[in-house]
Amino acid sequence: MSQLLRNRWAMWCLLGLFTVPLSGCMQNGFVPRTTHRQSQYRSQQLWGQNKSMSQSMAQLQQQNDQLRGNLDIANKRIDNLNSERAQMAERFKNTGRSNPLSEEANARFRNLKGQFPDIDFDENTGVAKLSSDLLFDSGSDNISKRGEDVLRQIASILNRGDTKQLRVQIVGHTDDRPIAKAATKTRHPTNWHLSTNRANSVLLELKKSGIDQRRLRSSGAGEFEPIANNKDPNSRAKNRRVEIYVLAPDASDVAGAWDQDHSQN
Repeated sequence: MSQLLRNRWAMWCLLGLFTVPLSGCMQNGFVPRTTHRQSQYRSQQLWGQNKSMSQSMAQLQQQNDQLRGNLDIANKRIDNLNSERAQMAERFKNTGRSNPLSEEANARFRNLKGQFPDIDFDENTGVAKLSSDLLFDSGSDNISKRGEDVLRQIASILNRGDTKQLRVQIVGHTDDRPIAKAATKTRHPTNWHLSTNRANSVLLELKKSGIDQRRLRSSGAGEFEPIANNKDPNSRAKNRRVEIYVLAPDASDVAGAWDQDHSQN
């Protein structure tokens, strides 16, 4: 072998020694192996964190849905309670005095109220309040001609259809002024007498108009159940009244219901 060939062969060997280690340390487009492993590890970490966050988000969404469902249930319960409270309040308001009249009878009472402003009719209770000034002259228990006409119409309402089975109770009321006229005192010594006598007169007029007397009751409350303050003529006129209650056949009398209410106070 010539000297020149030996020198070239030695150079190739040296180049081989340098090339083998370098090729062992480079891969994937000359990225160092350690850097590549670190990137893979970091990528795995990020994937794990992302998976954990996704699971947490799913749990939070589930909890949110559950809370929203619980809130809907709570709102429905509140609505039901409010509805029940309103129903109980309505039942309490009408205890013993709920309206047993038919819709036809209610309509006829509404029409009668339209004809006579001195009549007040409560459709919740079925109570008709007639001003005493509509029915009587001052200090009298004799029913006026106008009062007779009104009571005939009321008797017609109470004597029609299913209403014929209902009981009727009449309660007289006065204002707070004591009986002053001597002529009036002879027949009505006190407001108790005047209120009771007026209630009896209305009862007898309804009987005269065809209502079976077995359905009828009367009583007087004097001045002790005012609906206005008695401070002026208008309020006193409101307190001078005759109330006509319609009651179911098995209902307690108005006086009995009044005693029961007050015994609980």
